[in-house]
Amino acid sequence: MVSIKSRLTALTLYPVKSCAGISLREAVVTRAGLMHEQIHDREWMVVDAEGNFLTQREHPKMATIVPKIRPGSLELRAPGMPNLEIALGLPQPDDERLVSVKVWDDRVQACDCDEAAATWFSSYLGTPCRLVRFHSDAKRVANPAWTGGIEAPTLFGDGYPLLVISQASLDDLNARLTAQGRTALPMARFRPNIVLDGIGAYEEDFAASITIGDAAIKPVKPCPRCPIPSIDQATGEIGPSPLDILQAYRADPKIDGGLAFGMNAILLAGENQVLRVGQAAEVELAF
Repeated sequence: MVSIKSRLTALTLYPVKSCAGISLREAVVTRAGLMHEQIHDREWMVVDAEGNFLTQREHPKMATIVPKIRPGSLELRAPGMPNLEIALGLPQPDDERLVSVKVWDDRVQACDCDEAAATWFSSYLGTPCRLVRFHSDAKRVANPAWTGGIEAPTLFGDGYPLLVISQASLDDLNARLTAQGRTALPMARFRPNIVLDGIGAYEEDFAASITIGDAAIKPVKPCPRCPIPSIDQATGEIGPSPLDILQAYRADPKIDGGLAFGMNAILLAGENQVLRVGQAAEVELAF
């Protein structure tokens, strides 16, 4: 093992799956991912009439739906739309409208949000859809084949509660892009929860553990990249894409040749610890 001193340089919470994130100075880390002001990462999701999840893959405009935490509510903004207020208080059991929703291969129970939210999302995305919230009694866990049998809960994320990327990895990719006369990309294209500085490019791939204060985080699976990094997160427009550059050097046989960028991770210890931007981190590398 090799221990490297690092630093936490960014924290991002994504309240609604595939919509914009919220950059935070501090966040609580839980086994199910980041949390701030009692709002969990990917706690909400947009679904079609059959309960199947929608993402930027099919609806790039979702990138331009911007959340903001208000006292007692989550406010959503989008170009040309009135602001939408989502109450944070949970409905009484008798008032819940439960629906079965599907995210990848998992089907779980969720609370259907109101008709105002459904109308808002349907109007903006141009397709019938609804907003749902992860139900407190629902259970969804990361693939135990990658977690080493550890039960790691997650909400509506693609499969794991945390995504970690080093700043050096993005810097290396951008150096390759600019060497070809192409535009450097911001970290937002890759939608991490945690960004670390002070370790080398792609060294997160070899991290056995990441310790930040009393929180112990374990990277468990390379993150295979879909077309979302090809979407400008500020405008929702497609391009320029980094996938051809990644294809040249980041195809990973461990994920069937998928283009790996960043590591999916789980929390081993330190439930409900507060993480702060600027905080020291220690990365144990297992080369």
